[in-house]
Amino acid sequence: MEYNLADLFESVVDVVPDRAALAYLDHPGTGAERRLTYSALDAAANRIGHHLLESGIRPGEHVGLHLYNGVEYLQTLLGCLKARIVPVNVNYRYVAGELAHLYRDADLAGLVFDAEFTVRVAAAAPRAGRLRHLVRVGTPPEGAPEIPCAEFAEAEAAGAPERGFAARSADDLFIIYTGGTTGLPKGVMWRQEDLFFAGLGGGAPTGEPVRRPEELAERVAAGGDGITFFPTPPLMHGTSTLTAFVGFGFGQRVVLHRRFVPHEVLRTVERERVTSVSLVGDAMLRPLIDALRGPLKGTDLSSLFSVSSSGAVMSESVRAEFTELAPHVAVLNNFGSSESGFNGTAADGAGAGTGFRLRVNARTRVVDPVTHEPVAVGEPGRIAQRGHVPLGYYNDPVKTQETFFRKGGARWVLLGDMATVDEDGLVTVLGRGSQCINTGGEKVYPEEVEQALKAHPDVYDALVAGVPDALWGSRVAAVVQLREGAAGLSLGEVQGHCRARLAGYKVPRRLVIADRVRRSPSGKADYRWARAVALGEEREDGEPGEDRPRLA
Repeated sequence: MEYNLADLFESVVDVVPDRAALAYLDHPGTGAERRLTYSALDAAANRIGHHLLESGIRPGEHVGLHLYNGVEYLQTLLGCLKARIVPVNVNYRYVAGELAHLYRDADLAGLVFDAEFTVRVAAAAPRAGRLRHLVRVGTPPEGAPEIPCAEFAEAEAAGAPERGFAARSADDLFIIYTGGTTGLPKGVMWRQEDLFFAGLGGGAPTGEPVRRPEELAERVAAGGDGITFFPTPPLMHGTSTLTAFVGFGFGQRVVLHRRFVPHEVLRTVERERVTSVSLVGDAMLRPLIDALRGPLKGTDLSSLFSVSSSGAVMSESVRAEFTELAPHVAVLNNFGSSESGFNGTAADGAGAGTGFRLRVNARTRVVDPVTHEPVAVGEPGRIAQRGHVPLGYYNDPVKTQETFFRKGGARWVLLGDMATVDEDGLVTVLGRGSQCINTGGEKVYPEEVEQALKAHPDVYDALVAGVPDALWGSRVAAVVQLREGAAGLSLGEVQGHCRARLAGYKVPRRLVIADRVRRSPSGKADYRWARAVALGEEREDGEPGEDRPRLA
């Protein structure tokens, strides 16, 4: 047995076959609730894995998962891993042109998609020359074009429930496509052994990693159950998928909702006695806070042990608000990426005025981006991680060479995040280098300014971008969403608030009040949108419910 994710999952199934593994709890009244034991989920994954192989998808080829959260997502993901087919996550927000690029770039041979996306899939699929087998989940909307495809329910019914797959390897690939905050999506290629240790903590994210693959199931067999993991972001983002696999690695239950609806999340925590919730930053935690202060005040959160965030910075002000409402819950502000897995957790007191300060793991350093040598105390560099790191970006040798390197006999990945390190080894994350604003020769990182803005009592959300300035080259612009009921906010008020927390050159010189700050479904920032709004440019992209922002 090797450190292969399918092998590891099957080893857990074999010791706790009748234990609850997955509960899919769609919005009440839909009749979509499904509950599977470990043996039932294993058999369901076997069926889809066999169907893909029998449909001509070969081991090593790529299958896209263009799906909302649901049983079918994890079932297909596990089925691919069992059959040595490489799963590829597909961002369901992409329009046809973006989908066509991803389908081609990822060399998809197969695609499993939700029926709601039929129109976009029909427009994109013909432009992906290698795509030859499609599986549709559910009934397409009325008037949707006909697509030659298999129906998921029929494929599942026809597939064999037994395992019977070829031997697998720790070198089998797992690809995570990431769009980041700018640029075209990139496929991060992980060996499964590396992803197991870097992204899943070697089977014990908060403890001692396993020393043998067999030890994972041995620990499950020796322990009990009663823990429920609730990944609330879309599974199409690495944060949620890895959280689900952490739950499976412990032999515990995973709960899913189709979409993130704050009130339903809290009701599920209460009803299902959820232990651990994962989310992405303020964009997901703040709506939960609003619900707890309002219509869902008094919700029973006594089962909840931890709320963890990764993928976007959680501001100290929002963390403090939640802690006030649920003081018994540990709030973990984690830092990681699709390229590195887990890097560290925010230190106490990290927030506006101090920056996002991390206690990083032993494999993480702040290095000079050119020499790759560790930077001196207080000097800016880029965060890098060694050891269990990806092989590179799929179909992008240039970006791979820029991002991945070897030093001291180890493989390293150079992240885009700028940071400094202090005498105690604490790392202060400054922000993405690609988003850095150069104003009069001074560097301003948007995340730091955003932290300060969100500490204002009338600010609900904020993004910061640079706009051209004839004198200074660029100036800091803030796009702000106000709290409901806030009377308004002037540029002068924002500047006065920020000057108490930031150096003068970091204070916003332009303010735009938007009805809504736009983020991805997982809470990640859309900096291209923020810059366009700050410049007063139109951004027509078909997003429903977009309201035109206004100048303060």
